[in-house]
Amino acid sequence: MNVLQGIAAALTPLGLLWTVLIIGLATFLHELAHYALARWQGVAVKSFSVGMGPVLLRRDWRGTEWRLSLLPIGGYVEIDGMAPVEDGMNAQGQPVYRHPTHGFARLRAWGKVAVLLAGPLMNLLLAIGLMTVTFTAQGIPAPDRARIESVQAGSRAAALGLQAGDVVTAIDGQDIPDRVTVGGAAAPGWESLRDSLGRAGSRTLSVERGGQTRTVAFDWQPTVNGQRQLLGIRYGPDVQPASVPVALGTALTTTVEAVPQVLRAFGNLFARLFTLNLSSDESVSGPIGTAQIVSQAAATSPWALVQVGVLLNLSLAFFNLLPIPGLDGGRILLVLFGALRGRPLTFSQEQAVNLLGFGLVMTLMLFVVVRDVSRFF
Repeated sequence: MNVLQGIAAALTPLGLLWTVLIIGLATFLHELAHYALARWQGVAVKSFSVGMGPVLLRRDWRGTEWRLSLLPIGGYVEIDGMAPVEDGMNAQGQPVYRHPTHGFARLRAWGKVAVLLAGPLMNLLLAIGLMTVTFTAQGIPAPDRARIESVQAGSRAAALGLQAGDVVTAIDGQDIPDRVTVGGAAAPGWESLRDSLGRAGSRTLSVERGGQTRTVAFDWQPTVNGQRQLLGIRYGPDVQPASVPVALGTALTTTVEAVPQVLRAFGNLFARLFTLNLSSDESVSGPIGTAQIVSQAAATSPWALVQVGVLLNLSLAFFNLLPIPGLDGGRILLVLFGALRGRPLTFSQEQAVNLLGFGLVMTLMLFVVVRDVSRFF
């Protein structure tokens, strides 16, 4: 199987369609938030494009040209007074540019920050909203309880009397904690069951069933004659019903807890970029990896697609807030720096900083794509 065949086998037409829809909606709402905050402050928006590249359709409405473009890989808004303005020609006959003095450029620092911050905040709000809906409809996963979802017929688990619906609350006499370290990474406590089954010795599980708790004891060998042994259960976190306020509170808490994890993932990605480390890293996916995840989710359930939507919106929000020139976070940094300094950078200085940031972002994207493809060699 060659590389193209491997990539095609990992993706599905339905998964690709859902990838375009999920990313397209997240990007559209991101740009719509920029648009809304600019218009709210009286700044004109020249164009709003859904998609990139050649324009397929265009229509003027409320002073903005609304476009549908060929490539469904994002979108953009052209806010008046944000792009440089041509200011004559130099001695060599080349155009000279300067900072604009109208539209966005006339806003006070807080107004500019509001426009730039609106996009990432929209993605955060969308992720929180999707999590709230999910928790309300499906309940909140309890990190300290592992629910057995199925038991394989004829397995060791079936012989021990374990049943689907049983809830494991303690392992080897110790209550399952909220958080554990599995494979060097932080994980919810219920995943400690996997770690426990990776060690040989006597095991005891405290199991709740029908409001009563029983103890299941057995001797365990993770491998026999070089063959990995399976207990014969499929399990996940126990789920507790939740009202809308509780679900919203949990969504907010989950978002805050995700911040250090996302920052570590981006830090690891930059470290791999600077060392040209193409080894597998599940914390950050490129376009192919993302489409593969969406394809798997589409084959699982609608709620799995919602979870992917949550992750993509969180990633889009946090990535755009990175203080890299060219991204929303980098632009906010320049606005705040100019406000503290009492005057903005000169046009040439700002262009140099933005060019450096753009180069870094493009290099990072190229690295992620190369690493994505390298998995299929």
